[in-house]
Amino acid sequence: MNKQKLVVIGNGMAGLKTIECLLKEDASLYDITIFGSEPYTNYSRIMLSSVLQGDMTFDDITLHDWKWYEQNHITLYPNETVVSIDRVQQKVTTDKQKQIKYDRLIIATGSNPFIIPLPGIDKPGVMTFRTIDDCKKMIDTAKQFSKAAVIGGGLLGLEAARGLLNLGMEVDVIHLSDQLMNNQLDQQAGTMLKDSLEKQGMRFLLEKESAEIYGKDRVEGLHFKDGTSIKTDLIVMAVGVRPNISLAQQAQLQTNRGIIVNNVLKTSDPNIFAVGECSEHQGNVYGLVKPLYEQAEVLAKHLTDQEAQYRGSTIYTQLKISGIHLFSIGQIHETEKTKTIYNYDAINETYKKILFKNDKAIGAVLFGDTTIGPILLDSIKKQKFIPNDKKSKLLQPIHLENSYAAQLPRNENVCTCNSVSKGCIIDRVLSEDLQTVNDVKRCTKASSSCGGCKPVVQELLDYIQSDFFHEKVKDNRFCSCTSYTEDEIVHEIQQQKLTNIDEVFCQLDWKNPHGCDRCIPALHYYLTMIYPALLKDDHFFYLDSKTNACLEADGTYSVTPQFYSGKVTVKQIQQISDVLVTYRLSKVVITSDQRLKIAGIKQKDLLPFCSDLNMSLHSIDQNILKSVQIIDDNVPQHSQAIYDLSSTIEKQTEFLTMPSKLQVKIFNSKTLLNEHFFDLSILATNHGWELIVIVASKQTIFAVSTTHDEIRTFALALIQYYRQSANFNEKIGTWIERAGMIHIREALFDPTIQTVLLENLKKDQDIRKQKTISTR
Repeated sequence: MNKQKLVVIGNGMAGLKTIECLLKEDASLYDITIFGSEPYTNYSRIMLSSVLQGDMTFDDITLHDWKWYEQNHITLYPNETVVSIDRVQQKVTTDKQKQIKYDRLIIATGSNPFIIPLPGIDKPGVMTFRTIDDCKKMIDTAKQFSKAAVIGGGLLGLEAARGLLNLGMEVDVIHLSDQLMNNQLDQQAGTMLKDSLEKQGMRFLLEKESAEIYGKDRVEGLHFKDGTSIKTDLIVMAVGVRPNISLAQQAQLQTNRGIIVNNVLKTSDPNIFAVGECSEHQGNVYGLVKPLYEQAEVLAKHLTDQEAQYRGSTIYTQLKISGIHLFSIGQIHETEKTKTIYNYDAINETYKKILFKNDKAIGAVLFGDTTIGPILLDSIKKQKFIPNDKKSKLLQPIHLENSYAAQLPRNENVCTCNSVSKGCIIDRVLSEDLQTVNDVKRCTKASSSCGGCKPVVQELLDYIQSDFFHEKVKDNRFCSCTSYTEDEIVHEIQQQKLTNIDEVFCQLDWKNPHGCDRCIPALHYYLTMIYPALLKDDHFFYLDSKTNACLEADGTYSVTPQFYSGKVTVKQIQQISDVLVTYRLSKVVITSDQRLKIAGIKQKDLLPFCSDLNMSLHSIDQNILKSVQIIDDNVPQHSQAIYDLSSTIEKQTEFLTMPSKLQVKIFNSKTLLNEHFFDLSILATNHGWELIVIVASKQTIFAVSTTHDEIRTFALALIQYYRQSANFNEKIGTWIERAGMIHIREALFDPTIQTVLLENLKKDQDIRKQKTISTR
């Protein structure tokens, strides 16, 4: 089946989040082409202020590097702008005269910064704060000049001003209104914000309307309409943005303030969609990250033929500048139909105001103390009924044990942008001794996108570090015979070059000199993985693939014919029957993984028996990867490909030990997935293949592919990575949850790492096959 051509205009956060979600849903449907007007890969635009303030680097805010595009087979044209859309021919044309056809088109052009049309606007030293290049210019200017003026006292303007202060410049903020952030704060909160920022060195010129930018060769100052002036070397325009809808207008799509879309983000053309700041849904244009990500998830599901509807988003503002905490949501000004409660603390400089209508919270402004912000957000989004006796309690200080983070269920997401649960954060904080929100962000990606969950992450950290929190790090000692952890044992084996169990017991001061049922098999497994050439096992006899057996408790041997993919021929059945008669064997059983086990072979008969049988043999003791079972729904479309895949995986993993028993199954029907247990499965679809793992009792798509070879490579690389890094007796799903799905995917999608893993897999198998073990 030919893939549809999907073109994305815009390489920003909304468009790339859509593609990221689409790849997770089904990566086999589209050939994807992306055009970006900037010469960079996708980055977090909202984190530019953190770069300017010196808290992050440009590399830190990169969301998808060049390798990500390559690994996902995405064609990116950076520094190339689409200038026209031909809806009849279904093609786009760029400023470099490139023409690309599309079946479906996503417009994700974002917004353009609004520039006040002042005389002198084209002078060097006037800039906006929207891109990486803008940020670089501001940093370079700060090295040469000392005075800056920011026009705009909103969220973006204040963040830019804070960054310029950190760069050592004197900063004046010019604002047309009589208060800062007048769209998000009331008069009281706006005054408190101004006072706090003035203490940090920021200067404010309120109710000022700019008239002219003056200077000979570059910016020297700014004249105002009231006749006053200021001197400045740099002017940053931060007075707002406007949806970039010029392409949509050229293509005669329906527009208003933005490109008008319906509940699946479809425009007036059924093959064209719009997402992000350039789109308008039910009269609303959103400029915050969270709504854009919610749109992206819906659009991705729709593009993969799934039911999903976008119903709008709840907007709130979260701001933290140099220790100043602000939170604003919903309606912030009183009317005749609203009731309001306040709390103002001049000593601690905190202010809280909550508006109610019909016993439901509809808006709030918080300054200084925003701990109730998550609770209010939850109440307003869910339109919770709040009786009068509980309204005033919302203004009271929240004790940690009763906080939103403390009461949140363990499996509930704290960071919805990156699907990071409360339980995940707790586990990483405890195991890695994380201390700050940045530590949590680095390890889990929580708060790395829109940043709206930062207060909850901080609240959760405070709760974990308080006396009210009683979860402990799980006792991960290797066993009761030692105080070492499992990771420490493996490290010491490698560091001290310990090659057998007796050396481990001696050098690591084992409390029990004879070990126990827990440590002996685990140590044997680790020693085998670290030093495969030293493998010694008196329980197993191996000469070649047709001469191997397991020693049973009664001194006889058993063999198991290897039927790859579970397929057996009449000739093989006859051959087995003849040999059984010849050697007078009657102990034949069907094993739990549907294999035929022949037991009771005497030692003197073992070699001639194997020679007469002349079949590939499988070891059920040493190879704890069970047979790759095929679950067939009588759909012939993929039958041969499924059997080939099953056979290939079995052949390339036979005789290899695993950390734990591993059940691999291949399905040709999605409806059968829920009816069978498996650790790892491969699903044949109409578009290719899906590699599925069970993590936290849920089916999770690990990778998708259109080819038999690629899905086999993903599966074998995943199995080998599991062998190399999992703990003994650790199920593959538990290992993935512990190591992190994102980390494992990033490793296995790296071609270099993938090659090394497959080479190690083959090397381990070759060593195992070449090892000749003598019988006792």
